[in-house]
This record gives sequence, structure tokens and C-alpha cells, in this order.
Amino acid sequence: MSIKTPEQSRTIMTDLVLPSETNPLNNLFGGELLARMDRAASIAARRHSRRIVVTASVNHVEFTRSVPVGSVVTVEAKVSRAFRSSMEIYLDVWIEDRESGLKTKANEAIYTFVAVDETGRPVEVPELTPETDLEKERYNGALRRKQLSLVLAGKMKPKDATELKALFV
Repeated sequence: MSIKTPEQSRTIMTDLVLPSETNPLNNLFGGELLARMDRAASIAARRHSRRIVVTASVNHVEFTRSVPVGSVVTVEAKVSRAFRSSMEIYLDVWIEDRESGLKTKANEAIYTFVAVDETGRPVEVPELTPETDLEKERYNGALRRKQLSLVLAGKMKPKDATELKALFV
């Protein structure tokens, strides 16, 4: 299996917010945005692994700006780290100003996907080598996030969470 870069998994989905996708305040439903992010993350994970992928968890979602009806919304997803069979996908959501065309970050999220075979059993995925400073930052943070998740789920003892200990020592 060859080592891949985050850029090789980069997925960009751009769409328009329609009235049927909005709440009474005429902003995009959060669930609609979550679905768009899940699709983009799924494509990024599949591009990295070249396997069937399933959503394992939505680790973090930050809604910082509402997305008004008529907005152009762009969801950008990249694999931020690959583990044995799982991949962390980092997503950035941008809205484009109707008049100026300027893009503003509206949201970010972190999803985890697992690559599986045709029977649903996890399979190994290629390693990932980050290239840019942002990719390296997200890559390094992914191990801390994974260890924290395992500790909270009772699947790892806190004393074994080496990355978390390094934050406090």
C-alpha cells in the first residue's frame, strides 16, 4: 500500500441553499448541512482507502455562522490522519457572499470513517503523510482526539494515553 497525502483525498462539494432546506429563519437546517458533510467526508475517505467506507462517528461539529437561503455553500473534506482501518476526516464549510463573492468559514467538523470489505469487516488503509503546516497540525491533533475518544469510551486506560499526558506534563 502506497503512502498518500491529504490532498489526494480532497473533496469539494458546492451547492445552493434552497427554500425547502431551510428552517423558519430561512437558514439551512443543521441536519441538511450534516448530511452534506457526511457525503463529502465519505468521498474523501473512499478516495484515500479505495474501499467501501462507513461513518464511525461524528467527533466534532462547530456551527459558527448561519447559512441563509440562496447562499452558495462549499464543503471541503480531506483525510487528516489514517490509522489501521479508520480515517479521520476534517471538514471546512464556506459560504460565499452573494454580492462580493468573498468566502467566509461557516462551520468545521471532524468525522471518522472505517474502511470495510464486502462483508463489512474492517480492512487496512494506506498511511498518510501531511505536507502543509495546517495538514501537519490536524494530523498531530488527530492522535490526541483518537486517544481521548478511546479513554472516554473505556477502551483505553488514561495512563496509556501518551498524547494526552503530553498535554498536561
